[in-house]
Amino acid sequence: MKKLTSFLHEIGTIMYVGGILSHIVIGAIFGHSDPETTITVYTYKLQSAYILILPGLALKIITDLILWFRYGERAWWMRIKLACTAFLTINAFVFLVPMMPQLLALAEASISAGTLLQAFLNLEGREALIGMSNFVPLITEMVMGAFRPAISRQERQQRAA
Repeated sequence: MKKLTSFLHEIGTIMYVGGILSHIVIGAIFGHSDPETTITVYTYKLQSAYILILPGLALKIITDLILWFRYGERAWWMRIKLACTAFLTINAFVFLVPMMPQLLALAEASISAGTLLQAFLNLEGREALIGMSNFVPLITEMVMGAFRPAISRQERQQRAA
């Protein structure tokens, strides 16, 4: 069962990180296009968040909680991993997910102007900054889960024994 939990965690990581990377790529390729293209881009971003990113994050959280409660994984690497995951979850649900429908609506409102509205550009810049703030916690969370370092003196002594 523990191996299945680890496997499901990997699937969650692939979904979560893959979805994020696809957002970065599509934004880099089609960023600041005409309003019609931007609508397509943000429709994709919104749907991929619902299909890949949020379910992947949920799978990661569930499997981490299984490791915590069912298998008693209380090492410092897990505590750091859970703290990073909490940060990522708050960022996703408080900031990024609510911004996506707003960005899509602003892109749609830009059609009559023929160019992206300043309100869209401002919110998009804010979304980018908040998204970038996920980089360090995401890398830290992944490193902790992959390498499971012995952080405390007691953990290092237990591994050496």
